[in-house]
Amino acid sequence: MPTSDPAASPDKMPSCLKPLMFQSFVCTMALMTFAALAGPIGRSLGLAPWHMGIAVTAGGIAWILTARTWGSASDRHGRRPVLLGGLGGFAASYAGLCLITALALEDGMPALAALAGLVAGRTFAGAFFAAVPTAGAAMIADHVAPARRAAAMGTLGMASASAMVIGPAVAGLIAPYDLVLPLLVAAALPVVAFATSWWLLPRTEKPQRPAAPRPPPHLTDRRLRRPVILAFVGMVAVATAQMVVGFYAIDRLGLAPQEGARVAGIALTCVGVALMLTQATVRVLRRPPDVLVRVGAAVAGLAFMGAVFAVTPLLLYLCYFLSAIGMGLLWPSISAMAANAVEPHEQGSAAGTVSAAQGLGTVVGPLLATVIYTVDETAPYVLIALLLLALVPGGARRTAAAARETITEAPTPGG
Repeated sequence: MPTSDPAASPDKMPSCLKPLMFQSFVCTMALMTFAALAGPIGRSLGLAPWHMGIAVTAGGIAWILTARTWGSASDRHGRRPVLLGGLGGFAASYAGLCLITALALEDGMPALAALAGLVAGRTFAGAFFAAVPTAGAAMIADHVAPARRAAAMGTLGMASASAMVIGPAVAGLIAPYDLVLPLLVAAALPVVAFATSWWLLPRTEKPQRPAAPRPPPHLTDRRLRRPVILAFVGMVAVATAQMVVGFYAIDRLGLAPQEGARVAGIALTCVGVALMLTQATVRVLRRPPDVLVRVGAAVAGLAFMGAVFAVTPLLLYLCYFLSAIGMGLLWPSISAMAANAVEPHEQGSAAGTVSAAQGLGTVVGPLLATVIYTVDETAPYVLIALLLLALVPGGARRTAAAARETITEAPTPGG
């Protein structure tokens, strides 16, 4: 039976959560700033939507290939060194990505050269960033009792949600005047995350080791099958919605690139507000993760279907807000389901497996979305709505058992 840090209590969150929240806030703010500008940047550089899809896909492939390696490394060597290594590499590679983009915008770099720079920058950024959610989720699982893991993941999600409010808002306000300045600000943020994590992350942790050596969970491990499917579909939906919103605002609503950037920024800001409110609620809810998953998938799926009929910015904002309420229920529950399914020495590998599924979603989502977008502007939203709604009945038979498990496994101090 999975256990937790003996020092953890059922109601008190660990001290490591604060630095994890800060690094999640800062890194997400950097990523969301770039996401809000992706459509206008592509248009300004003369790139087609599928070109930007390739750049995002490259980062997702790197994420897939490295996530389990980072997770296993954190099981062997501890969470702190893996987190710091990932943050340091992400800071350097993301700064390079923003610098290349800024040079391309300012100096009129040829479209092919600009695309090559974007692909390279996204690849390295994705490879290093994979360490951050993987080792972070494993560190939470190390210190939080099973019944409270969804709440802890929700607390971490609040930090990301706050960044999703601030990042796109800043980008949306500045972008109509200058597309480069938001990129320069975003490039500095991961450096701040690395510095604060170096100072605040626990230094006394010990790697988790089993009594007898055993291999880490496989990608097809039955215990992780449902969390992996949920993580993949959820990330396909999120990555698709982020990728097409700028193009959708320009083409569907008939806006100029700079105005499209503003609308995309506001839409993603609405996402951040909804996530922040929803995950604050998840912190106090004592509902089984599978219940939250089913409700979240239903709400998000219906909201994305509504985006098909959004013909004004206000309607688009409303659909993104409602979809984020659903995703705010879904995301922390996925991480909690995976953590509760495995043993302490497997937490890093399990988190890496789920993270790899998310990485696969960032590959499939933007690439597929930008291809079908060229056929019909509304097709990406229809696709992700149907995928999410297909998840709703998937856990119905597990819900009663999960509810009983939550009651019977109510932890006591000492794990």
